[in-house]
Amino acid sequence: MLLGPSLALSAVLFTLGVLGVLVRRNAIVVFMCVELMLNAVNLSFVALAQVHGLGGQVMVIFVMTVAAAEAAVGLAIILAIFRHAQSVDLRQLTLLKG
Repeated sequence: MLLGPSLALSAVLFTLGVLGVLVRRNAIVVFMCVELMLNAVNLSFVALAQVHGLGGQVMVIFVMTVAAAEAAVGLAIILAIFRHAQSVDLRQLTLLKG
């Protein structure tokens, strides 16, 4: 049971997701980077479930449920923003400024 490669891959994927959220300005790319971070957490839960029992796999089911809800709500928000602003570039988004 080698946890090192799985946890290292999870850390790399999570780091790429964080960098994508911080650097990119396209709302769809930011959304995909958040999904990448959630999948990295799922990978670490599954890897650690090999050592600590089925609790990690149960948490994966909860994270996948939250990710599915986040995907539905997030895509609806992105679609509404695109219909209003005709762009998904976050630098041009002034919808919330008073």
